[in-house]
Parts: sequence; structure tokens; C-alpha cells
Amino acid sequence: MNKKIKKAIFPAGGLGTRFLPATKASPKEMLPIVDKPMIQYAIEEVMACNIKEFIIITGKYKRSIEDHFDSAYELEENLRKLDKKKLLEEITRHNHLDFAYIRQKAALGLGHAILCVKPFVKDEPFAVLLSDDVIEPEETLLKDMIKLYEKLECPILALEEVPMTDIHKYGVIEGADLGNGLYKINNLIEKPSKEKAPSNLAIIGRYILTPEIFSILEKLTPGRGGEIQLTDALRELLKKQTIYGYLFKGKRYDAGDKLGYLKATVNFALKNAEVSEAFSKYLLDIAHMLKNKKHHEDKTHQ
Repeated sequence: MNKKIKKAIFPAGGLGTRFLPATKASPKEMLPIVDKPMIQYAIEEVMACNIKEFIIITGKYKRSIEDHFDSAYELEENLRKLDKKKLLEEITRHNHLDFAYIRQKAALGLGHAILCVKPFVKDEPFAVLLSDDVIEPEETLLKDMIKLYEKLECPILALEEVPMTDIHKYGVIEGADLGNGLYKINNLIEKPSKEKAPSNLAIIGRYILTPEIFSILEKLTPGRGGEIQLTDALRELLKKQTIYGYLFKGKRYDAGDKLGYLKATVNFALKNAEVSEAFSKYLLDIAHMLKNKKHHEDKTHQ
């Protein structure tokens, strides 16, 4: 098998129900975090790894994703005439990349979405990124995972330590700590209760997978929520080959959740040169106002 990762997969066919009504007719993946849609951060994370082939799995009402990464001739010409070089660079930086779009006809789970790319991936290893897991641009998680894959030639799953109170939201691993953040995975459980979770090591939205996963996904019966669960397929794959986990200790935002999305927006705004100073002052003013309000309420109740 070729050890080089050449393709990145972006599942974007979900219904985005946690952001209704905003996502009724537009994709969750296109919700902006400051001045870029959520999915663009994941695309640029892959670009930093010198991968140039992108497969986005879309669904109904997702056409704006295709439009966003397409060239926009009239807009580009207008920016050229106005000599707005920085904006022109921003909107054309993806024009040299190869995008393919696959329609997931029904939202049948992450495993089903990945199965949709089989004809395009064939016998190659590939990266999978869930764009609502937003990672700070300076982090090197995906690069580190690709280096590990090139050394180990086995699937690599990104892991994060999460509070046990949140463990039911994730796929969770049981594994042996090999040091330097590397785990040999022995078992995986999809969204266990706190009592049944084998650890606090949750699988987050970065994967390096091999084509062996496809034959398992094809035979897999629907699991939790009536969906084809990738975690269930990986558990079956464990019977045939080794799977490793890599512990991420940087900053990740669950931007598929309203609170996580707001946290990502605030933190990315604080790092944005155009707005950071004024926005910082605004947040301090808000914090001061809330502190005074609480102090007033406490005195009233005494």
C-alpha cells in the first residue's frame, strides 16, 4: 500500500439540527467563525500538510460549499480593479486545489458518509476531518498523525482527554499507553455512559484511515441512532489489524455545539489583527457590567 496520504475527506452531509433554524436551508459547515466558514479552517489545516486532493461529502442544501471553493470571476476581477490585493488573495487561495463532491443521499451516519468515497479513494490511505471540530491554526495535529501513519502504516485516530461528564458524547477507546501520546487501541465504544466508559480518552474529528475500512462498512448493520457508526466499523477492523490513537493536547472547539461555536468565535476574534483590540475592550466592558449586575443582585437579596 502506498504510504503517502494524498486525499482528505470532509463529511458535510449532516442535517445540522443543533443550529436550527440557521441551518434549515444552509450548511452548518458554512457558519462563519469571524470571517471564514467553519469548513475553511479544516481545508486550510489540510493545505498545511501539502495535500491537494479534497473530497467533500455533501447533502441537500449544501451547494453553497461548492460555490465557496469555486472561482468567482466577477468578484475577483472587481477586486483586481480596486487593487484590493489582500482580499483577492484570500478568496483565490484555494483555486489551485482539486475538489470533488459526493452526494450523501440520506444522513445515515459518519460510517455511511465515508463509505460513499470508496470509488474515489480505491486502495489509498486517506485523512478524514470533521470540520465542526475546529482546531487552532498553529496546531500540528494532522501533520503529526500523518508522520505516525508513514511510520506505522496503520489507522491513526486523534484522541483527547475529556471530562467524564461529557464522555457520553463521544466514541471512547480502551488502550495501552505506548508513551509520547501514542496508544495501541484494544477496544472502542460509541457514546458510552459514564459508568461503562473504559477511559476518558475520546475520539475527536481527525482520522487517518486505510481502505480496509470499506469492506467492513459495506456489511455493517446500523448501530446507535439507526446510523452506520464509524466507531462500530473500527471495532471490527481491530480484529484484523492494529489501530493506534494519538493524544491531542492542544486547543479544540466543538463548534457543532452552540456553546463550543461561541467559544471558537470569541477566541478566534481575539487573535484576529483587525478586531482583537476593540473586541478585547468590548469583552472587558461586558465582564465589568456583569460583575456590577451580580454585585447589585447580591446586595438586593441580602
